[in-house]
Amino acid sequence: MRIACLGGGPAGLYFAISMKLQDPSHEIVVFERNRADDTFGWGVVLSDETLDNLAANDPVSAERIREHFAYWDDIAVVHKGVKTVSTGHGFCGIGRRQLLILLQERARELGVDMRFETDATEDAIEQYRQEYDLVLAADGLNSRTRQTYAEHFKPDIDVRACKFVWLGTHQTFNDAFTFIFEHTEHGWVWAHAYQFDNDTATFIVECSEATWQAFGFGELSQQESIAVCERIFAKHLDGHALMTNANHIRGSAWINFPRVLCERWSYENVVLMGDAAATAHFSIGSGSKLALESAITLANCLHSESSREAAIARYEEDRRFEVLRLQSAARNSTEWFEQVERYLDLDPVQFNYSLLTRSQRISHENLRVRDPEWLESAERWFQTQAGNPDSARAPMFAPYQLREMTLINRVVVSPMAQYKAVDGCPTDWHFSHYAERAKGGAGLVYTEMTCVSPTGRITPGCPGLYAPEHEVAWKRLCDFVHAETNAKLCAQIGHSGPKGSTQLGWQEMDAPLAEGNWPILSASAQPWAARNQVPKAMDREDMDRIRDEFVSAAQMADRAGFDMIEIHAAHGYLLSSFITPLTNHRNDEYGGALDNRLRYPLEVINAVRRVWPAHKPLSVRISANDWCGEEGITPDDAVEIAKRLRDSEVDIVDVSAGQTSTQAKPVYGRMFQTPFSDRIRNEASIATMAVGNIYQADHVNSILIAGRADLVCIARPHLADPYWLLHVAAGLGDSEVEWPAPYRAGADQLQRLAERGEGWI
Repeated sequence: MRIACLGGGPAGLYFAISMKLQDPSHEIVVFERNRADDTFGWGVVLSDETLDNLAANDPVSAERIREHFAYWDDIAVVHKGVKTVSTGHGFCGIGRRQLLILLQERARELGVDMRFETDATEDAIEQYRQEYDLVLAADGLNSRTRQTYAEHFKPDIDVRACKFVWLGTHQTFNDAFTFIFEHTEHGWVWAHAYQFDNDTATFIVECSEATWQAFGFGELSQQESIAVCERIFAKHLDGHALMTNANHIRGSAWINFPRVLCERWSYENVVLMGDAAATAHFSIGSGSKLALESAITLANCLHSESSREAAIARYEEDRRFEVLRLQSAARNSTEWFEQVERYLDLDPVQFNYSLLTRSQRISHENLRVRDPEWLESAERWFQTQAGNPDSARAPMFAPYQLREMTLINRVVVSPMAQYKAVDGCPTDWHFSHYAERAKGGAGLVYTEMTCVSPTGRITPGCPGLYAPEHEVAWKRLCDFVHAETNAKLCAQIGHSGPKGSTQLGWQEMDAPLAEGNWPILSASAQPWAARNQVPKAMDREDMDRIRDEFVSAAQMADRAGFDMIEIHAAHGYLLSSFITPLTNHRNDEYGGALDNRLRYPLEVINAVRRVWPAHKPLSVRISANDWCGEEGITPDDAVEIAKRLRDSEVDIVDVSAGQTSTQAKPVYGRMFQTPFSDRIRNEASIATMAVGNIYQADHVNSILIAGRADLVCIARPHLADPYWLLHVAAGLGDSEVEWPAPYRAGADQLQRLAERGEGWI
């Protein structure tokens, strides 16, 4: 096979090496526009896993690379003058120039033709495509090949918010991969520093666009810019200078990181690889890993599949998931640094934990494996903040207080509709359902949305708080829970609005009833979907009546014995229909700007707060993102909404997202709504609950100790296992969790089995 590799970086060189190892008869030419010893980066970071992959593919080059590695196990975070060190992270670094020299030597030994100072123009690329059997486009971040065939590759390039400059220093930082955060006269500036040979370290300086502008870095030369950075980090550089190897670039050499994602990685016989195909932000150090491992995969596919076309298709299939997974982690990490000023007031312990877990690749229990001593100290810190200084239990078992309500732990059973009420009245099903989950150990148990009127129900099976028999039924539950468990109960009250008069959840969700529909209301006369009935746009009389129905429901909830209430203002229901511009098209004082759209929901919330006892907490659930771009509620809006709720004496915000429009395009994943809770908590200064695909103790503990929420809601796992928390406690070896007295024999056996690594099945 005749192969042209465009780009003599790690991807192009290692692909050429891998192909020659598979079949020495391949004719391979590497075209590189720079000289052989040019390089414009500093250090390359690889993991132990990547080293193992290289050794399995080519032991010769792997051993040579390994001989030049600088190893470190620690991560140090310098914040507020405190240096926090954790261990067990297992990284290694090598100079990019040294890596290229080693790969060039190996390629030369194997007979690869390397042509330096040869720039591939658009015409040349097309000529190579005709002349060679395969063109490997590893021509970097600004890939000319990707640009030439952009209509086929369909690249999506997202230029990220922060400015950064890639420098080096002879201050080696040889004890740890080091993050340094310094507050300056123009804002925060931070550095990512790591050793890559005996006397040199990479030193990446990063800051927000506003700070960059305030320093005037864009108008400075590289040396002037470097001098400013040396002043900022002087106490960490210990007299060493900062250096650039980008003298070929005019100006200060600061750039914004471009996230590259291509819909396709191949066009006929042209294949993208490395940064040409996909980039991973430097804060997780995986760009070279992706390039080298992709090179191995494509070489293997070209020798295992029946045709070139099948091999290229297999390469994309095999590598795309891994690349997207790393890009997802990189996105999380990138966004953390872009928003880091949100966290810089955190205690150094919490700040360090937040940084370590920023990408979601490192979990709570993974940190315990890496550095049990540090994690135990962090858990003790968290428990101390919660008023439990003698405990080192996991964060999920820390107490929490809202007004005069004290929860025994931070786990919440989410509101989950049961659709089993009769004429709005909860039945024995509800009693059994909620009683079991209260016995299951969670600190707080929610009812499903309990409606304030018959026409405010979502479905005929939804419960209410609008008739005396409802209050009696709920009181029976509250009395049992308070007598037999340590759980607290929260009544979520709401009005269905435009999503009312619909079928039961296990029938056709949000579809109108086949018969027996009742009239519905909304902020505007806009149906939820084309099949749904058109709601009446509420007038002042409607507003007054429904406000009073919320007040009456809250008073019933108090008499029934609920410890807390939540007003449902999310998911497209009545109050949500006012908040989001997707459904609020009013031209009066209740429509238009966000303050106007919030006017009626706040009327309801304030009216409820006035009658709800002062010692009991009040929560509001919001949709923090309509998932409809700027046309709907955005995370920026959610912060402003939370500030208004805080000013209306709301104690905690239940941060959900979406379900406000059929046009929404949500982005799902583990803990996918937690970033909204994180932002609201740390920017609006109000307590939050995190929800959304949270299903492991690891998720709960990492959310809490990183300061992303104060309480964590677990939904579907509690449907599958009412005793989820008790079982989790046994798995974590926590014997302090309290089981119901009649069940303690089962607890003893479960704990013994867990200690032996066994389960029930």
